[in-house]
Amino acid sequence: MSTEPATSLNKTYDTPHLALAGIQNGASVLIGGFAGHEEPKSLIGAAIDSGVSGLTIISHGAAHPQTALNRLVASGAVKRLVSPLPFDPRQGGPVKDRWEAGDLELEVQPTGVLTERIRAGGAGIGGLFLPTGAGTRFAEGREVRSINGRDHVYQTAIKADVALIRASSADTLGNMVYTGTQRNWNPIMAMAARITIAEVDRVVERGELDPEVIITPAIFVQRLVLARN
Repeated sequence: MSTEPATSLNKTYDTPHLALAGIQNGASVLIGGFAGHEEPKSLIGAAIDSGVSGLTIISHGAAHPQTALNRLVASGAVKRLVSPLPFDPRQGGPVKDRWEAGDLELEVQPTGVLTERIRAGGAGIGGLFLPTGAGTRFAEGREVRSINGRDHVYQTAIKADVALIRASSADTLGNMVYTGTQRNWNPIMAMAARITIAEVDRVVERGELDPEVIITPAIFVQRLVLARN
């Protein structure tokens, strides 16, 4: 591997820090992982080391106390968190502490709504109408339409600057294979960012992955790095 990909046919980087090069303060970042499992921990650690700040993070949340996302929030790098489960109110943690101190903005969205907003961003759709929240305060200030006799609330799509995702395997082109919990958020997040950076357990040469098991095509992935944890 080289410090920079030699060509568009090899997207691998030597270290997570090199893979994150160019990520700017104030960026919006999708982070994969579900309930503390299958997070891109090496990439999150590199983001903390980089000193980047003012980030808007879109993720499943930091309800599990051992999540790498909790460390990122504790570092002061995150300005805003969009999540269905930002923290466990019974255990608290960095997200709760920084939010209560006024140092962190929270936007709590139902899992299905957030998923569909990300999916729409990946599909190139500007937004979509969903029935969730219709007739409640969450519909205030939003366009509401009656579709098939039921009110639907307009939700904008999410397209982030960067996605940090976790996968089992990739080839040097960036075709991705996921296993288990990795399938929850990572595949849709991979499609919904300007730059997708994938942390994987192994990288093989192009042509070595069975095309029948590839979930994310290489066109959506710009950078790869081997997991360090």
